Amino acid sequence: MTHSLSDLSAQILDAARKAGADAADAIAVDGTSVSITVRAGALEQAERSEGIEIGLRVFAGQRQACVSSSDIKPETLDQMAQRAMAMAREAPHDSYAGLADPEQLATDLASDRLALYDPSAEPDPAELQQDALRAEAAALRNPGVSQVQSASTGYSHRRVHIAATNGLSAGYARSDRGISCVAISGSGTGMERDYDFDSRVFQADLRDPDAVGTLAAERAVERVGARRPKTGAYPVIFDERIASGLIGSLLQASNGAMIARGSSWLRDAIGEEVLPKHLSLIEQPHRPRVSGSRLFDAEGLPTAERAIVKDGVLTGWTLDLATARKLGMESTGNAARGTGAPPSPSVTNVALTQGDKSRDDLIREMGTGLLITSMIGSTINPNTGDYSRGAAGFWVENGQIAYPVNECTVAGNLRDMLKTILPANDARLHLSRVVPSLLVEGLTLAGA
Repeated sequence: MTHSLSDLSAQILDAARKAGADAADAIAVDGTSVSITVRAGALEQAERSEGIEIGLRVFAGQRQACVSSSDIKPETLDQMAQRAMAMAREAPHDSYAGLADPEQLATDLASDRLALYDPSAEPDPAELQQDALRAEAAALRNPGVSQVQSASTGYSHRRVHIAATNGLSAGYARSDRGISCVAISGSGTGMERDYDFDSRVFQADLRDPDAVGTLAAERAVERVGARRPKTGAYPVIFDERIASGLIGSLLQASNGAMIARGSSWLRDAIGEEVLPKHLSLIEQPHRPRVSGSRLFDAEGLPTAERAIVKDGVLTGWTLDLATARKLGMESTGNAARGTGAPPSPSVTNVALTQGDKSRDDLIREMGTGLLITSMIGSTINPNTGDYSRGAAGFWVENGQIAYPVNECTVAGNLRDMLKTILPANDARLHLSRVVPSLLVEGLTLAGA
């Protein structure tokens, strides 16, 4: 792909001006992705995609409209702009819509220092297939594994450029390399499955395929003989693999879009304790070699480290320009967008304070309860925080894992749950969400 996304973005804005836009912003994204899946020692699926997407947002006074396309011919750009303006003129008046003031724009645009793009050569599909086959073979070496559902590898890279009539023009490149394996143990109605995966920005950081397949197999075999646990109120440990989902519920409830709609169980909670006093939740948008990092947001505002929760207390909301204006606040530099819609608030990388105990230590301290390693479904009331999810994992008795469990439901209220969490020290530091295993007191289990 040899075209300049910077030049293309400028052309889109020129078309918007000619169509009569009072202001406009544009986004251009191009990239390549390759994915390989093997099964039973043979190639099952291979996909490759290459393409470009462009998006345009125009303003007619305080009215806005968005259009997108995968065609970048000059006549298409003109048609996009004209259609966008026709839509904007019919759109409802939005007193909060608008671009950033020029003085608000980020000046540090050198995203290369974040190391978000691996400059090494794109892996050959045969190399990706070989890695998938190695992961599958490693899983099948475990005698307790009856089959491997799938082993997959993938690679992608993309370039992004955003520009606006306020003077914004900035871009960056990202790459991703991943591998996963899903193993199945047992037979008939007694089948159980589990998985392992790894995803990195740089190929050199990716875990060995044999290690991924081996761990997937071990996890699947550990689940043989799963049964429903006891019904009652018990402490629960959310394993590190799924603990970020619990913290994700807090992030969603503190998103400015939810607050502006009045549909969040945290809507009146700024300044209140939402986590134990010794815990903080920090957004870290400038971590190198982490896929969620960025120097500027989708509206061109600079990003910065901030404490979403400090010493247990909620400090504020996650905001883009529009939601900040609605709430009478300042943007936190958290706008994100695709090509077909206006910006909306979204966090980058977050890290929860880790504890000083291992997951095994938490299991011993828990005594009797449930260790959750996977979850399905989700029923969360956004207004009250009432929480209910299907779960599987291991029953713990006398501080030791007793047997695997499935087909159970855990329920509670997020306000109460989050105030009791006790973190372990096992978070993976390369992830965008650095969250360790979490012990939560007194959840309701519906089992046998």
